[in-house]
Amino acid sequence: MNAVPRSRTGQLDVARLWSGGVATAVVAGLIAVVGILVSRGVLDVPVLSPEGEGVWGDANTVTYALVSGAVALAATGLLQLLSVTTPRFQTFFTWIMGLLTAIAVVVPLSLPVSWESKLATALINLVIGIAITSILNGVARSAYRRRRRPPEPPPGDGPTSWPDEPPPS
Repeated sequence: MNAVPRSRTGQLDVARLWSGGVATAVVAGLIAVVGILVSRGVLDVPVLSPEGEGVWGDANTVTYALVSGAVALAATGLLQLLSVTTPRFQTFFTWIMGLLTAIAVVVPLSLPVSWESKLATALINLVIGIAITSILNGVARSAYRRRRRPPEPPPGDGPTSWPDEPPPS
């Protein structure tokens, strides 16, 4: 009997992965914009620029959103690379993204600005990192195509009918 090992066999549908990656980039950019709007407009806490820049801020708001989207696209590329080079690629992807998110949270906390600005920026980065990681993990699961195993023969000594015989009536 030729048993197929229970290891993961299949491949990632690249078009599906990248379409999900682009959608994730849009979500990440919008999270950045919403985070900045809530921080500046509702909580009156400056993020990325001085308070005088207003609720929408300056070009830094757009830059933050674009960089968030670029991070999502880079994460999609990392996920694709890991899928072809690494066993249990989603585990490694989750760990790498978790550690990168931790860095993105800690860096603003070390800046010489008010604690409110530090916490607001760190929180926005945390939400963006969690969103990118969780959404792309879901995209990878849905984009992964398992190879179908050939059907196993029914138990018994041999075929129930011969190929040249007509089907029973």
